[in-house]
Amino acid sequence: MVQVADNLTNIQTTIQTACDKCKRNTSEITIIGVTKYVTIERTEEALQAGIQNLGENRLEGFYEKYEHFRERAKWHFIGTLQSRKVKDVIDKVDFIHSLDRTSLAKEINKRSEKPVNCFIQVNVSGEESKHGIELSEVESFISTLSVYPNIHVVGLMTMAPHTDDQELLRQTFRLLRETRDRISSKQLSSAPCTYLSMGMSNDYQIAVEEGATHIRIGSNLVGSKTSEV
Repeated sequence: MVQVADNLTNIQTTIQTACDKCKRNTSEITIIGVTKYVTIERTEEALQAGIQNLGENRLEGFYEKYEHFRERAKWHFIGTLQSRKVKDVIDKVDFIHSLDRTSLAKEINKRSEKPVNCFIQVNVSGEESKHGIELSEVESFISTLSVYPNIHVVGLMTMAPHTDDQELLRQTFRLLRETRDRISSKQLSSAPCTYLSMGMSNDYQIAVEEGATHIRIGSNLVGSKTSEV
């Protein structure tokens, strides 16, 4: 059986090791429990184990979890968000990790009554299968968002290639961090851009070593819907 509390302890130990290696404090790292493939019961285990942030990428799954847990967690929408669906989540989520186009920003700005914490999704690897803007477009894209008072760019997000090539993973995360650093140095009120959402179950240790502040952990934490081990 999946033991979420034990899994979380192992993840925290790995994070501690990574932080020791790069001289960071573990308090800088937010673990987002990605519960998109698991049941309400497994999600409850994660909350009881100490997870305070939940990530969903499908509206149906998000609604189900939100109705059960609401204010017991901070909510992160980590999947592609269609503009026409913004109205259905905007008052429920605390962070959107997938802002990658002006039309979506316009709709978020229109539908929200207050600034929304957004990560810009960046396709650092250039893979056609991944969403996000190109790395070279990030700064100009953020400039265009300044006209939308309800868009608050808190950071950048990426999904690294699914590979065992650790140097490629490290380079991907490093490039995003360097871009984040350039933007945050500008001290833009609408885009402080202090966070980095990067790293998942297979690569979060490297992501932490390269500066991740938010890691999105699914299978290593809660298993999968059919997993019992």
